[in-house]
Amino acid sequence: MAKKFIDLMDTTFRDGFQSVFGGRVLLNDFLPAVEAAKAAGITHFEFGGGARFQVPFFYLNENAFDNMDKFRELVGPEANLQTLARGVNTVMLDTGSRELIDLHAKMFKKHGTTTIRNFDALNDINNLIDSGRSIVNHGLKHEVVVTIMDLPPGCEGAHTVEFYEKILRQILDAEIPYHSVCFKDATGTANPQKIYDTVKMAKRLLPEGTHVRLHTQETAGLSVAQNLAALEAGADGIDAAASPVSGGTSQPDILVMMHAIKGKNYDFGFDFEKVLKYESTLKECLNDYFIPPEATMVEPLIQFSPMPGGALTANTQMLRDNNMMEKFGDAILAMREVVEKGGYGTSVTPVSQFYFQQALNNVMQGPWKAIAPGYGKMVLGYFGKTPVAPDPEIVKIASEKLGLEPTTENAVDLADADESKSLGHWTKRLEEEGIETTEENIFIAAACQDKGIAFLKGEAEVNVRKNSEIQKEERTTMAAGNYTVVVDGQKFSVQVAEGTGDVQVVATEGVSAAPADTGSGVGMDIKALLPGAVWKIIANPGQSVAEGETIMILESMKMEIDVVAPKGGVIKSINVAVNDKVVEGQVVAVIG
Repeated sequence: MAKKFIDLMDTTFRDGFQSVFGGRVLLNDFLPAVEAAKAAGITHFEFGGGARFQVPFFYLNENAFDNMDKFRELVGPEANLQTLARGVNTVMLDTGSRELIDLHAKMFKKHGTTTIRNFDALNDINNLIDSGRSIVNHGLKHEVVVTIMDLPPGCEGAHTVEFYEKILRQILDAEIPYHSVCFKDATGTANPQKIYDTVKMAKRLLPEGTHVRLHTQETAGLSVAQNLAALEAGADGIDAAASPVSGGTSQPDILVMMHAIKGKNYDFGFDFEKVLKYESTLKECLNDYFIPPEATMVEPLIQFSPMPGGALTANTQMLRDNNMMEKFGDAILAMREVVEKGGYGTSVTPVSQFYFQQALNNVMQGPWKAIAPGYGKMVLGYFGKTPVAPDPEIVKIASEKLGLEPTTENAVDLADADESKSLGHWTKRLEEEGIETTEENIFIAAACQDKGIAFLKGEAEVNVRKNSEIQKEERTTMAAGNYTVVVDGQKFSVQVAEGTGDVQVVATEGVSAAPADTGSGVGMDIKALLPGAVWKIIANPGQSVAEGETIMILESMKMEIDVVAPKGGVIKSINVAVNDKVVEGQVVAVIG
Protein backbone atom coordinates (compact mmCIF):
# COMPACT_ATOMS: atom_id res chain seq x y z
CA MET A 1 0.00 0.00 0.00
CA ALA A 2 1.42 3.37 -1.03
CA LYS A 3 2.23 5.84 1.68
CA LYS A 4 0.11 8.97 2.04
CA PHE A 5 1.75 12.00 0.46
CA ILE A 6 2.03 14.89 2.93
CA ASP A 7 2.43 18.35 1.45
CA LEU A 8 5.27 19.96 3.41
CA MET A 9 5.57 23.70 2.90
CA ASP A 10 9.07 25.14 3.35
CA THR A 11 8.72 28.25 5.53
CA THR A 12 12.45 29.08 5.58
CA PHE A 13 12.29 32.23 3.48
CA ARG A 14 9.31 33.84 5.26
CA ASP A 15 8.48 32.57 8.74
CA GLY A 16 11.95 31.14 9.29
CA PHE A 17 13.63 34.45 8.47
CA GLN A 18 11.02 36.36 10.47
CA SER A 19 11.32 34.14 13.54
CA VAL A 20 15.12 34.16 13.69
CA PHE A 21 16.21 37.47 12.16
CA GLY A 22 13.08 39.60 12.39
CA GLY A 23 12.95 39.11 8.60
CA ARG A 24 16.14 41.09 8.02
CA VAL A 25 17.89 38.98 5.37
CA LEU A 26 19.02 40.51 2.08
CA LEU A 27 17.69 38.88 -1.09
CA ASN A 28 21.00 38.27 -2.85
CA ASP A 29 22.42 36.67 0.28
CA PHE A 30 19.88 33.81 0.25
CA LEU A 31 19.08 33.20 -3.44
CA PRO A 32 21.66 30.36 -3.73
CA ALA A 33 19.73 28.54 -0.99
CA VAL A 34 16.48 28.90 -2.96
CA GLU A 35 18.19 27.21 -5.90
CA ALA A 36 19.39 24.43 -3.59
CA ALA A 37 15.86 23.98 -2.20
CA LYS A 38 14.51 23.65 -5.73
CA ALA A 39 17.20 21.09 -6.52
CA ALA A 40 16.11 19.15 -3.42
CA GLY A 41 12.65 18.76 -4.93
CA ILE A 42 10.83 21.32 -2.80
CA THR A 43 7.96 22.93 -4.71
CA HIS A 44 5.85 24.57 -1.97
CA PHE A 45 7.38 27.66 -0.38
CA GLU A 46 6.18 30.43 1.93
CA PHE A 47 7.91 33.34 0.23
CA GLY A 48 6.38 36.56 1.48
CA GLY A 49 3.59 38.38 3.25
CA GLY A 50 3.08 38.99 6.96
CA ALA A 51 5.75 41.17 8.54
CA ARG A 52 8.13 40.04 5.82
CA PHE A 53 6.31 42.44 3.47
CA GLN A 54 7.31 45.54 5.46
CA VAL A 55 10.84 44.43 6.39
CA PRO A 56 12.38 44.94 2.90
CA PHE A 57 11.12 48.53 2.85
CA PHE A 58 11.92 49.25 6.52
CA TYR A 59 15.33 47.63 6.97
CA LEU A 60 16.73 46.30 3.66
CA ASN A 61 16.14 49.09 1.12
CA GLU A 62 14.55 46.43 -1.09
CA ASN A 63 11.17 46.28 -2.81
CA ALA A 64 9.12 43.32 -1.57
CA PHE A 65 7.29 43.06 -4.90
CA ASP A 66 10.59 42.90 -6.83
CA ASN A 67 11.84 40.22 -4.44
CA MET A 68 8.70 38.15 -5.01
CA ASP A 69 9.18 38.43 -8.79
CA LYS A 70 12.80 37.22 -8.53
CA PHE A 71 11.79 34.31 -6.30
CA ARG A 72 9.12 33.23 -8.77
CA GLU A 73 11.52 33.50 -11.69
CA LEU A 74 14.04 31.30 -9.87
CA VAL A 75 11.68 28.46 -8.83
CA GLY A 76 9.62 28.39 -12.02
CA PRO A 77 5.93 28.69 -12.86
CA GLU A 78 4.76 25.39 -11.33
CA ALA A 79 5.86 26.01 -7.73
CA ASN A 80 3.19 26.78 -5.13
CA LEU A 81 4.32 30.12 -3.68
CA GLN A 82 2.40 31.09 -0.57
CA THR A 83 2.09 34.30 1.44
CA LEU A 84 0.55 35.20 4.77
CA ALA A 85 -2.24 37.75 5.27
CA ARG A 86 -3.97 39.02 8.40
CA GLY A 87 -7.61 39.34 7.38
CA VAL A 88 -8.61 43.02 7.24
CA ASN A 89 -5.00 44.01 7.96
CA THR A 90 -3.67 41.96 5.01
CA VAL A 91 0.03 42.92 5.32
CA MET A 92 -0.61 46.48 6.51
CA LEU A 93 0.25 48.10 9.83
CA ASP A 94 -3.42 48.79 10.51
CA THR A 95 -6.84 47.62 9.36
CA GLY A 96 -7.51 48.28 5.69
CA SER A 97 -10.51 49.47 3.73
CA ARG A 98 -12.18 47.15 1.22
CA GLU A 99 -10.32 49.04 -1.54
CA LEU A 100 -6.94 48.27 0.03
CA ILE A 101 -7.90 44.67 0.85
CA ASP A 102 -8.76 44.11 -2.81
CA LEU A 103 -5.59 45.84 -4.02
CA HIS A 104 -3.54 43.54 -1.78
CA ALA A 105 -4.91 40.42 -3.51
CA LYS A 106 -4.50 41.97 -6.96
CA MET A 107 -0.85 42.95 -6.38
CA PHE A 108 0.13 39.64 -4.77
CA LYS A 109 -1.39 37.72 -7.69
CA LYS A 110 0.51 39.96 -10.12
CA HIS A 111 3.80 39.33 -8.33
CA GLY A 112 3.90 35.57 -8.33
CA THR A 113 1.72 34.38 -5.45
CA THR A 114 -0.22 31.11 -5.81
CA THR A 115 -1.84 30.78 -2.38
CA ILE A 116 -2.62 33.24 0.42
CA ARG A 117 -2.99 31.89 3.95
CA ASN A 118 -5.48 34.25 5.56
CA PHE A 119 -6.07 34.53 9.30
CA ASP A 120 -7.64 36.73 11.95
CA ALA A 121 -6.05 36.77 15.39
CA LEU A 122 -9.43 37.27 17.08
CA ASN A 123 -11.09 34.50 15.03
CA ASP A 124 -13.73 37.07 14.09
CA ILE A 125 -14.96 35.66 10.79
CA ASN A 126 -16.26 39.11 9.77
CA ASN A 127 -12.57 39.95 9.27
CA LEU A 128 -12.14 37.06 6.81
CA ILE A 129 -15.12 37.61 4.52
CA ASP A 130 -13.92 40.47 2.31
CA SER A 131 -10.29 39.39 2.30
CA GLY A 132 -11.22 35.80 1.41
CA ARG A 133 -13.47 36.88 -1.43
CA SER A 134 -10.84 39.23 -2.87
CA ILE A 135 -8.21 36.49 -2.79
CA VAL A 136 -10.41 34.11 -4.78
CA ASN A 137 -11.74 36.81 -7.13
CA HIS A 138 -8.20 37.59 -8.26
CA GLY A 139 -7.48 33.97 -9.12
CA LEU A 140 -5.53 32.99 -6.01
CA LYS A 141 -6.02 29.98 -3.78
CA HIS A 142 -7.43 30.90 -0.37
CA GLU A 143 -6.19 29.00 2.67
CA VAL A 144 -8.60 30.04 5.40
CA VAL A 145 -7.28 29.84 8.96
CA VAL A 146 -8.50 29.13 12.48
CA THR A 147 -5.89 30.51 14.89
CA ILE A 148 -5.20 28.30 17.91
CA MET A 149 -3.11 28.12 21.09
CA ASP A 150 -3.29 26.84 24.65
CA LEU A 151 -4.30 29.31 27.34
CA PRO A 152 -1.90 29.90 30.24
CA PRO A 153 -2.44 27.50 33.18
CA GLY A 154 -5.39 28.56 35.31
CA CYS A 155 -7.12 30.45 32.47
CA GLU A 156 -10.41 29.28 30.99
CA GLY A 157 -12.48 30.53 28.06
CA ALA A 158 -12.27 29.83 24.32
CA HIS A 159 -9.41 27.88 22.72
CA THR A 160 -11.05 24.50 23.08
CA VAL A 161 -11.94 22.00 20.36
CA GLU A 162 -15.57 23.11 20.72
CA PHE A 163 -14.55 26.75 20.21
CA TYR A 164 -12.61 25.89 17.04
CA GLU A 165 -15.58 23.91 15.72
CA LYS A 166 -17.80 26.95 16.29
CA ILE A 167 -15.39 29.15 14.29
CA LEU A 168 -15.15 26.60 11.49
CA ARG A 169 -18.96 26.37 11.28
CA GLN A 170 -19.16 30.18 11.12
CA ILE A 171 -16.71 30.18 8.18
CA LEU A 172 -18.86 27.63 6.37
CA ASP A 173 -22.11 29.45 7.19
CA ALA A 174 -20.67 32.75 5.91
CA GLU A 175 -19.86 30.99 2.61
CA ILE A 176 -16.30 32.32 2.59
CA PRO A 177 -14.68 30.71 -0.47
CA TYR A 178 -11.63 28.60 0.37
CA HIS A 179 -9.36 25.92 -1.11
CA SER A 180 -7.77 24.61 2.09
CA VAL A 181 -8.05 25.01 5.86
CA CYS A 182 -5.14 25.66 8.21
CA PHE A 183 -4.99 25.53 12.00
CA LYS A 184 -2.30 28.06 12.87
CA ASP A 185 -0.51 27.90 16.23
CA ALA A 186 2.04 30.70 16.08
CA THR A 187 3.04 30.12 19.71
CA GLY A 188 3.47 26.35 19.49
CA THR A 189 1.54 25.93 22.74
CA ALA A 190 -1.52 23.89 21.68
CA ASN A 191 -1.13 20.50 23.36
CA PRO A 192 -0.82 17.51 20.98
CA GLN A 193 -4.05 15.86 22.16
CA LYS A 194 -6.02 19.01 21.38
CA ILE A 195 -4.34 19.16 17.97
CA TYR A 196 -5.39 15.57 17.29
CA ASP A 197 -8.98 16.18 18.42
CA THR A 198 -9.21 19.45 16.46
CA VAL A 199 -8.02 17.94 13.18
CA LYS A 200 -10.33 14.95 13.69
CA MET A 201 -13.22 17.37 14.22
CA ALA A 202 -12.33 19.30 11.07
CA LYS A 203 -12.11 16.16 8.95
CA ARG A 204 -15.60 15.16 10.11
CA LEU A 205 -17.09 18.62 9.58
CA LEU A 206 -15.54 19.67 6.27
CA PRO A 207 -16.46 18.25 2.85
CA GLU A 208 -14.62 15.06 1.99
CA GLY A 209 -11.27 15.73 0.33
CA THR A 210 -10.74 19.15 1.97
CA HIS A 211 -7.02 19.82 2.41
CA VAL A 212 -6.33 20.39 6.13
CA ARG A 213 -2.98 21.67 7.44
CA LEU A 214 -1.25 22.45 10.72
CA HIS A 215 1.17 25.33 11.17
CA THR A 216 3.10 25.46 14.42
CA GLN A 217 6.41 26.58 15.89
CA GLU A 218 8.99 24.93 18.12
CA THR A 219 9.10 27.73 20.73
CA ALA A 220 7.43 25.69 23.48
CA GLY A 221 9.19 22.44 22.49
CA LEU A 222 6.10 20.66 21.14
CA SER A 223 6.19 21.10 17.37
CA VAL A 224 7.22 17.56 16.34
CA ALA A 225 4.65 16.01 18.69
CA GLN A 226 2.00 18.44 17.41
CA ASN A 227 2.74 17.62 13.77
CA LEU A 228 2.65 13.88 14.39
CA ALA A 229 -0.67 14.26 16.23
CA ALA A 230 -2.08 16.23 13.29
CA LEU A 231 -0.91 13.62 10.78
CA GLU A 232 -2.37 10.76 12.84
CA ALA A 233 -5.69 12.64 12.85
CA GLY A 234 -5.68 12.91 9.04
CA ALA A 235 -3.96 16.23 8.27
CA ASP A 236 -2.79 16.57 4.66
CA GLY A 237 0.02 19.08 5.15
CA ILE A 238 2.43 20.60 7.66
CA ASP A 239 5.09 23.34 7.65
CA ALA A 240 8.82 23.02 8.32
CA ALA A 241 11.99 25.06 7.80
CA ALA A 242 15.65 24.44 7.05
CA SER A 243 18.55 24.83 9.46
CA PRO A 244 19.85 27.27 10.66
CA VAL A 245 16.41 28.96 10.70
CA SER A 246 14.54 25.94 12.04
CA GLY A 247 13.63 24.85 15.56
CA GLY A 248 13.64 27.32 18.43
CA THR A 249 11.31 30.19 17.60
CA SER A 250 10.76 28.84 14.06
CA GLN A 251 9.20 25.73 12.54
CA PRO A 252 10.64 22.25 13.15
CA ASP A 253 13.46 21.26 10.84
CA ILE A 254 12.68 19.53 7.53
CA LEU A 255 15.26 16.81 8.23
CA VAL A 256 13.90 16.31 11.75
CA MET A 257 10.36 15.84 10.43
CA MET A 258 11.62 13.42 7.78
CA HIS A 259 13.25 11.45 10.56
CA ALA A 260 10.12 11.65 12.76
CA ILE A 261 7.89 9.95 10.16
CA LYS A 262 10.24 7.02 9.54
CA GLY A 263 8.27 3.79 9.81
CA LYS A 264 4.97 5.62 9.46
CA ASN A 265 2.59 5.67 6.53
CA TYR A 266 3.60 9.18 5.36
CA ASP A 267 5.90 10.50 2.65
CA PHE A 268 7.07 14.07 1.93
CA GLY A 269 8.65 13.02 -1.35
CA PHE A 270 12.12 14.33 -0.41
CA ASP A 271 15.55 12.72 -0.49
CA PHE A 272 17.63 13.02 2.72
CA GLU A 273 20.91 13.74 0.93
CA LYS A 274 19.46 16.50 -1.26
CA VAL A 275 17.80 18.21 1.71
CA LEU A 276 21.07 17.90 3.63
CA LYS A 277 22.88 19.68 0.79
CA TYR A 278 20.17 22.39 0.74
CA GLU A 279 20.60 23.03 4.47
CA SER A 280 24.38 23.15 4.06
CA THR A 281 24.00 25.79 1.34
CA LEU A 282 21.62 27.84 3.51
CA LYS A 283 24.11 27.79 6.40
CA GLU A 284 26.79 29.16 4.10
CA CYS A 285 24.45 31.90 2.89
CA LEU A 286 23.60 33.00 6.43
CA ASN A 287 27.01 32.45 8.00
CA ASP A 288 27.63 36.15 8.64
CA TYR A 289 24.18 36.89 10.11
CA PHE A 290 23.92 37.30 13.88
CA ILE A 291 21.51 34.73 15.32
CA PRO A 292 20.07 35.83 18.69
CA PRO A 293 20.58 33.03 21.25
CA GLU A 294 16.87 32.90 22.16
CA ALA A 295 15.98 32.32 18.49
CA THR A 296 17.39 28.78 18.62
CA MET A 297 16.11 27.82 22.08
CA VAL A 298 12.99 26.21 23.46
CA GLU A 299 11.45 28.54 26.08
CA PRO A 300 9.42 26.71 28.78
CA LEU A 301 7.86 30.02 29.92
CA ILE A 302 5.95 30.27 26.63
CA GLN A 303 3.22 27.93 27.89
CA PHE A 304 2.52 30.47 30.64
CA SER A 305 2.61 33.46 28.33
CA PRO A 306 2.05 32.50 24.69
CA MET A 307 4.42 34.49 22.51
CA PRO A 308 4.99 33.68 18.81
CA GLY A 309 8.55 33.06 17.70
CA GLY A 310 8.66 35.94 15.23
CA ALA A 311 7.36 38.38 17.82
CA LEU A 312 9.64 36.98 20.53
CA THR A 313 12.83 37.62 18.59
CA ALA A 314 11.63 41.01 17.33
CA ASN A 315 10.93 42.03 20.92
CA THR A 316 14.16 40.66 22.39
CA GLN A 317 16.22 42.34 19.68
CA MET A 318 14.51 45.62 20.47
CA LEU A 319 15.16 45.11 24.19
CA ARG A 320 18.77 44.09 23.51
CA ASP A 321 19.35 47.15 21.31
CA ASN A 322 18.25 49.33 24.21
CA ASN A 323 19.99 47.43 27.02
CA MET A 324 16.69 46.26 28.52
CA MET A 325 16.92 42.48 28.18
CA GLU A 326 16.55 42.17 31.95
CA LYS A 327 12.88 43.21 31.49
CA PHE A 328 12.06 40.29 29.19
CA GLY A 329 11.35 37.62 31.81
CA ASP A 330 9.11 39.91 33.83
CA ALA A 331 7.19 41.01 30.72
CA ILE A 332 6.63 37.41 29.60
CA LEU A 333 5.25 36.48 33.02
CA ALA A 334 3.05 39.61 33.06
CA MET A 335 1.46 38.49 29.80
CA ARG A 336 -0.70 35.90 31.55
CA GLU A 337 -2.93 38.56 33.11
CA VAL A 338 -2.88 40.65 29.93
CA VAL A 339 -4.07 37.69 27.83
CA GLU A 340 -6.81 36.73 30.29
CA LYS A 341 -8.20 40.25 30.73
CA GLY A 342 -7.92 41.06 27.01
CA GLY A 343 -10.50 38.51 25.86
CA TYR A 344 -8.29 35.59 24.73
CA GLY A 345 -7.47 36.70 21.22
CA THR A 346 -4.92 34.30 19.73
CA SER A 347 -1.36 35.41 20.36
CA VAL A 348 -0.27 36.05 16.78
CA THR A 349 0.53 39.31 14.98
CA PRO A 350 -0.81 41.89 15.66
CA VAL A 351 -2.45 40.67 18.92
CA SER A 352 0.81 39.16 20.20
CA GLN A 353 2.38 42.60 19.97
CA PHE A 354 -0.56 44.16 21.78
CA TYR A 355 -0.09 41.62 24.57
CA PHE A 356 3.66 42.15 24.89
CA GLN A 357 3.41 45.94 24.79
CA GLN A 358 0.79 45.97 27.51
CA ALA A 359 2.75 43.49 29.62
CA LEU A 360 5.86 45.66 29.28
CA ASN A 361 3.84 48.73 30.23
CA ASN A 362 2.57 46.92 33.32
CA VAL A 363 6.11 45.93 34.30
CA MET A 364 7.67 49.34 33.75
CA GLN A 365 4.91 51.71 34.84
CA GLY A 366 2.78 49.64 37.17
CA PRO A 367 -0.24 47.45 36.37
CA TRP A 368 -2.66 49.20 34.02
CA LYS A 369 -1.19 52.66 34.64
CA ALA A 370 -0.71 53.05 30.88
CA ILE A 371 -2.64 51.39 28.07
CA ALA A 372 -0.83 50.38 24.89
CA PRO A 373 -2.90 51.87 22.04
CA GLY A 374 -3.22 48.58 20.14
CA TYR A 375 -4.25 46.64 23.21
CA GLY A 376 -6.71 49.34 24.23
CA LYS A 377 -8.33 49.51 20.79
CA MET A 378 -8.58 45.72 20.78
CA VAL A 379 -10.49 45.50 24.05
CA LEU A 380 -12.68 48.39 22.88
CA GLY A 381 -13.66 46.42 19.76
CA TYR A 382 -11.90 48.39 17.01
CA PHE A 383 -10.27 45.30 15.49
CA GLY A 384 -13.28 43.01 15.82
CA LYS A 385 -14.94 40.89 18.48
CA THR A 386 -12.66 39.09 20.94
CA PRO A 387 -13.40 35.38 21.63
CA VAL A 388 -14.75 36.26 25.09
CA ALA A 389 -15.68 39.64 26.52
CA PRO A 390 -12.65 41.57 27.89
CA ASP A 391 -12.53 42.45 31.57
CA PRO A 392 -15.00 45.36 32.11
CA GLU A 393 -12.57 47.29 34.30
CA ILE A 394 -9.86 47.11 31.64
CA VAL A 395 -12.35 48.26 29.01
CA LYS A 396 -13.19 51.25 31.23
CA ILE A 397 -9.52 52.12 31.77
CA ALA A 398 -8.77 51.80 28.04
CA SER A 399 -11.71 54.03 27.14
CA GLU A 400 -10.55 56.71 29.58
CA LYS A 401 -6.88 56.55 28.60
CA LEU A 402 -7.45 56.53 24.83
CA GLY A 403 -10.49 58.80 24.75
CA LEU A 404 -12.47 56.24 22.73
CA GLU A 405 -15.84 54.65 23.31
CA PRO A 406 -16.30 50.89 22.88
CA THR A 407 -17.65 49.85 19.47
CA THR A 408 -19.39 46.84 17.95
CA GLU A 409 -18.98 48.00 14.32
CA ASN A 410 -17.13 45.71 11.93
CA ALA A 411 -13.47 46.64 11.60
CA VAL A 412 -13.70 46.84 7.80
CA ASP A 413 -16.67 49.23 7.99
CA LEU A 414 -14.70 51.48 10.32
CA ALA A 415 -11.79 51.37 7.88
CA ASP A 416 -14.05 52.23 4.93
CA ALA A 417 -15.26 55.31 6.81
CA ASP A 418 -11.65 56.47 7.37
CA GLU A 419 -10.61 58.64 4.42
CA SER A 420 -6.92 58.06 5.22
CA LYS A 421 -7.43 54.39 4.27
CA SER A 422 -8.76 55.11 0.79
CA LEU A 423 -6.98 54.70 -2.52
CA GLY A 424 -7.65 58.36 -3.25
CA HIS A 425 -5.85 59.46 -0.10
CA TRP A 426 -2.68 57.55 -0.93
CA THR A 427 -2.78 58.49 -4.60
CA LYS A 428 -2.87 62.15 -3.59
CA ARG A 429 -0.06 61.62 -1.07
CA LEU A 430 2.17 60.11 -3.76
CA GLU A 431 1.38 63.00 -6.11
CA GLU A 432 2.34 65.49 -3.39
CA GLU A 433 5.64 63.68 -2.89
CA GLY A 434 6.35 63.54 -6.64
CA ILE A 435 6.20 59.74 -6.70
CA GLU A 436 4.75 57.74 -9.61
CA THR A 437 1.20 56.59 -8.78
CA THR A 438 1.44 52.94 -9.81
CA GLU A 439 -0.77 50.45 -8.01
CA GLU A 440 2.33 48.93 -6.43
CA ASN A 441 3.45 52.30 -5.07
CA ILE A 442 -0.03 53.09 -3.78
CA PHE A 443 -0.12 49.81 -1.85
CA ILE A 444 3.44 50.23 -0.55
CA ALA A 445 2.56 53.69 0.80
CA ALA A 446 -0.71 52.53 2.34
CA ALA A 447 0.88 49.44 3.90
CA CYS A 448 4.10 51.03 5.13
CA GLN A 449 3.00 54.66 5.47
CA ASP A 450 5.84 57.14 6.13
CA LYS A 451 8.54 54.48 5.84
CA GLY A 452 7.02 53.34 2.57
CA ILE A 453 7.14 56.92 1.30
CA ALA A 454 10.75 57.21 2.45
CA PHE A 455 11.65 54.06 0.52
CA LEU A 456 9.95 55.30 -2.64
CA LYS A 457 11.86 58.59 -2.34
CA GLY A 458 15.17 56.74 -2.09
CA GLU A 459 15.68 57.57 1.58
CA ALA A 460 15.60 54.04 3.05
CA GLU A 461 18.64 52.57 4.81
CA VAL A 462 19.97 49.05 5.27
CA ASN A 463 19.85 47.78 8.85
CA VAL A 464 20.81 44.13 9.18
CA ARG A 465 22.78 42.45 11.96
CA LYS A 466 25.89 40.79 10.58
CA ASN A 467 28.71 39.45 12.74
CA SER A 468 31.36 41.23 10.68
CA GLU A 469 29.59 44.58 11.18
CA ILE A 470 29.10 43.97 14.91
CA GLN A 471 32.80 43.24 15.32
CA LYS A 472 33.66 46.37 13.37
CA GLU A 473 31.41 48.48 15.61
CA GLU A 474 33.00 47.02 18.73
CA ARG A 475 36.43 48.15 17.51
CA THR A 476 35.36 51.75 16.91
CA THR A 477 35.50 54.47 19.55
CA MET A 478 32.42 56.13 20.99
CA ALA A 479 30.81 58.41 18.43
CA ALA A 480 27.98 60.90 18.62
CA GLY A 481 24.67 59.30 19.53
CA ASN A 482 22.65 57.89 22.42
CA TYR A 483 24.30 55.65 25.03
CA THR A 484 23.21 54.02 28.25
CA VAL A 485 25.64 54.08 31.19
CA VAL A 486 25.34 52.81 34.76
CA VAL A 487 26.49 54.99 37.69
CA ASP A 488 26.17 53.61 41.24
CA GLY A 489 23.60 51.12 40.02
CA GLN A 490 21.43 53.73 38.28
CA LYS A 491 21.03 53.73 34.48
CA PHE A 492 21.39 56.97 32.54
CA SER A 493 20.81 57.77 28.89
CA VAL A 494 23.73 59.86 27.62
CA GLN A 495 23.17 61.86 24.45
CA VAL A 496 26.61 62.67 23.00
CA ALA A 497 26.90 65.35 20.33
CA GLU A 498 29.78 65.95 17.94
CA GLY A 499 32.30 68.77 18.38
CA THR A 500 31.26 71.29 21.01
CA GLY A 501 27.61 70.21 21.03
CA ASP A 502 25.72 69.74 24.29
CA VAL A 503 25.72 66.49 26.23
CA GLN A 504 22.39 65.65 27.90
CA VAL A 505 22.17 63.03 30.62
CA VAL A 506 18.78 61.55 31.52
CA ALA A 507 18.03 58.93 34.17
CA THR A 508 16.32 56.08 32.38
CA GLU A 509 14.16 55.15 35.36
CA GLY A 510 12.04 58.21 34.72
CA VAL A 511 13.88 60.93 36.71
CA SER A 512 15.82 63.63 34.91
CA ALA A 513 19.46 63.67 36.04
CA ALA A 514 19.69 67.36 35.22
CA PRO A 515 17.11 70.04 34.46
CA ALA A 516 16.40 70.44 30.77
CA ASP A 517 17.54 73.73 29.30
CA THR A 518 14.39 75.10 27.71
CA GLY A 519 15.87 78.41 26.70
CA SER A 520 13.32 80.46 28.65
CA GLY A 521 10.95 79.82 31.51
CA VAL A 522 10.30 76.51 33.24
CA GLY A 523 9.67 73.49 31.09
CA MET A 524 8.45 69.94 31.67
CA ASP A 525 10.35 67.06 30.15
CA ILE A 526 8.36 64.69 27.93
CA LYS A 527 10.00 61.27 28.01
CA ALA A 528 9.85 58.11 25.95
CA LEU A 529 8.05 55.43 27.95
CA LEU A 530 9.46 52.62 25.80
CA PRO A 531 12.58 52.13 23.69
CA GLY A 532 12.13 52.48 19.97
CA ALA A 533 12.75 54.73 17.00
CA VAL A 534 11.16 58.07 16.11
CA TRP A 535 8.55 57.34 13.45
CA LYS A 536 6.90 60.72 12.97
CA ILE A 537 7.13 64.16 14.59
CA ILE A 538 3.76 65.92 14.65
CA ALA A 539 4.24 69.02 16.81
CA ASN A 540 6.85 71.74 16.26
CA PRO A 541 8.64 74.07 18.71
CA GLY A 542 6.44 77.05 19.48
CA GLN A 543 3.22 75.14 18.75
CA SER A 544 0.43 75.14 21.33
CA VAL A 545 -0.93 71.70 22.23
CA ALA A 546 -3.68 70.42 24.51
CA GLU A 547 -3.22 67.90 27.28
CA GLY A 548 -3.19 64.39 25.81
CA GLU A 549 -2.50 65.60 22.26
CA THR A 550 -0.02 63.48 20.29
CA ILE A 551 3.23 65.31 19.64
CA MET A 552 5.19 62.47 18.03
CA ILE A 553 4.94 58.75 17.27
CA LEU A 554 7.57 56.16 18.09
CA GLU A 555 7.96 52.78 16.42
CA SER A 556 8.48 50.14 19.11
CA MET A 557 8.00 46.38 19.07
CA LYS A 558 6.55 46.50 15.52
CA MET A 559 3.84 48.95 16.62
CA GLU A 560 3.30 52.70 16.73
CA ILE A 561 3.43 54.38 20.17
CA ASP A 562 1.96 57.84 20.65
CA VAL A 563 3.93 60.31 22.75
CA VAL A 564 1.38 62.73 24.19
CA ALA A 565 1.55 66.07 25.94
CA PRO A 566 1.27 65.55 29.72
CA LYS A 567 -0.37 68.99 30.03
CA GLY A 568 -1.56 71.81 27.84
CA GLY A 569 1.10 74.31 26.82
CA VAL A 570 3.64 75.38 24.23
CA ILE A 571 6.27 73.01 22.83
CA LYS A 572 9.61 74.49 23.91
CA SER A 573 11.80 72.02 22.05
CA ILE A 574 11.79 68.76 20.11
CA ASN A 575 14.92 66.91 21.18
CA VAL A 576 14.98 64.12 18.59
CA ALA A 577 14.73 63.70 14.83
CA VAL A 578 12.88 61.17 12.65
CA ASN A 579 14.62 57.74 12.68
CA ASP A 580 16.53 58.51 15.90
CA LYS A 581 16.65 55.60 18.32
CA VAL A 582 15.44 56.45 21.81
CA VAL A 583 15.69 54.64 25.11
CA GLU A 584 13.15 54.40 27.87
CA GLY A 585 13.09 57.59 29.94
CA GLN A 586 14.89 59.69 27.33
CA VAL A 587 13.70 63.29 26.99
CA VAL A 588 12.19 63.62 23.52
CA ALA A 589 10.58 67.05 23.95
CA VAL A 590 10.03 69.84 26.45
CA ILE A 591 6.70 71.61 27.05
CA GLY A 592 6.18 74.89 28.88
